[in-house]
Formats: sequence, C-alpha cells, structure tokens
Amino acid sequence: MNLRAILCLLFVNFSFIFAAPAQQRLRFTDIPDTTVPSRVWIMGGFTAGLTAGSLVALNQYWYKDYDKTSFHFFNDGREWQQMDKIGHAFTAYMTAKYSRELWRWTGIPKKKQIWLGAASSIVYQSVIEVLDGYSSEWGFSWKDMGANLLGTGLMVSQELAWDEQRIHLKFSYLGEKYPGDPVIKNRTDDIFGNGFPERVLKDYNGQTYWLSVNLFAFSAQKNHRLKWLNLALGYGGKNMYGGDDNTWEYDGVHYDYNHVKRLRQFYLSPDIDFTQIPTKKKGLKILFQVMNMIKIPAPTLEYRTDGHWKGHWLF
Repeated sequence: MNLRAILCLLFVNFSFIFAAPAQQRLRFTDIPDTTVPSRVWIMGGFTAGLTAGSLVALNQYWYKDYDKTSFHFFNDGREWQQMDKIGHAFTAYMTAKYSRELWRWTGIPKKKQIWLGAASSIVYQSVIEVLDGYSSEWGFSWKDMGANLLGTGLMVSQELAWDEQRIHLKFSYLGEKYPGDPVIKNRTDDIFGNGFPERVLKDYNGQTYWLSVNLFAFSAQKNHRLKWLNLALGYGGKNMYGGDDNTWEYDGVHYDYNHVKRLRQFYLSPDIDFTQIPTKKKGLKILFQVMNMIKIPAPTLEYRTDGHWKGHWLF
C-alpha cells in the first residue's frame, strides 16, 4: 500500500462521512427507499470533484519528481513477492465497497449501487495505471489491472450472491525490526522512509494482508451469538530490500545482499467482523465500516517458507 492507495481510501472515507447537506424530507443519515434525484446529482458531483482533486494531488506529490515519457507497459509481476499486487486488490476492494455504500444514500436500486461502486473503483484505478504508463519510473501494468479487477470482483460477487460481504480483505502493519547493519539501515530508510506513516504505506516487510472469513455467515443458524467472529488467513513477506531481488545501486556502489533469503509468511488468526456487531446508532455503523479495513491484533500462527512455524500471542 502506498500514497496512491491511501489517497484512494481517504477519498471514499471522506465521501462516506461528508456526502451532502440534509434533504427537506429526509435527515442527512436517512437511507431512502426510492431514488432521490437531488441526492444522485449531489453524490455524482461530489464524487467526481473529489476524484479529480485526489488525482491532481497524486500528479503533484507522486509523479512530479519523475520524467514523463511516451506511454509504455511495465511487467512488475515478480516484484515484492506480489505484496504490491495484493495491495492493489485491497485498495480496489475497499474503493468499490465504500463507493457502493455511498450510493445507498441516494436511494437508487441496489444493483445500480453495486455496479456504480465497481465502476468507480475500476475507473479510478485505471486512471492511476495510465498515469503510471507515462512515468519513467513505472509503466502500465496489466498485472496491476488484474489485481484491481480481482479486488473489485470480490465485492461485486458477494453482494450479488449473498447480499452481504462474508469475506473481507483487511490490512495490518507491524513495524519491521531491521538488523543493525548500516547498509541495510540506509537502504530501508531510502526506499521505505524513516517515519511511521511513511513506513506503513511503503514497507512491504511490515505489511500483512488478510482474507477474513465470517464462517457463521455460511451456516444455517443466522442469529448466532458469535456471528461477528471471523477466521483470517494472512500473507506477508520478509527480508525484501528490492523489487526483484536484494541487489541495488547507491551512489555508484553496487550492493548484493542476496545471501539474505527472502521469505513468504502465511498466517492463521481469529478476527472480528465489526459490521456484524448489532447497533442502532448510525454513527457507530459508519465507524464499524471504517474499522473493518483493519485486522485486529489476536493470537496468530505463522508459517514461513524457510520451514519455520511460530506462534504469536498478538499479531
């Protein structure tokens, strides 16, 4: 997850909270049973404006330091042990999900809400990918687009099949403790930054993405007391100091740290589906929707591709 992802998620979250002023016959927080045309216009204009604003911000703060080139493609499928691809799927899923929630406020039919949410996600991510295609640092990646479609499809397919989200994509970050080697310190500071907010967005070694499944949603007993309890499968990476491998150039010096084995990490842990916690307070419902992006710390079993198993009291 990077600056582009966080701007995208901020876009949908701010829209979710500050959509529009109250209607004459409806309170601001009311969800109408039928389409309210004025709300459709307001939401459409607000979403378009916020989308344009976030893309301008991206162009200013993300792309401005890199030269523009002719449009080109970029094959980055092997980079970062696919952590960035899962990040794309996560961002697309969240954008589609929250955008769909926003359109509920207009009262348009449910299927239109779902497809508008999906369209918002795909269009937004596609524009970013086109911007990448004109940047000397990156390029248009079909694998990124595939991940975007996968994340969006996860939201759409569940809404159409079950009328709810039973499987959630979630994110967690645990600051990676790097070895005291000054070369590694300089390298990680250079590519991941040295402040906590920057590390959360850039440091793939500290990020974990989760597929959080509500098992009780698949049972016949729909009113189970523990219907908020999920089982989460996580994926992460370790010892990554470059995209494809652990070699890099810095100030004309070549560094080769391929003796440090890059690892994949797999996790199994309980989780909470906050949207399944009963409440009649609309403010709490919105808060729970936002909180559901994050995997809560819980006892976790970890397996690494070097053959090691490890238990964590909280992860």
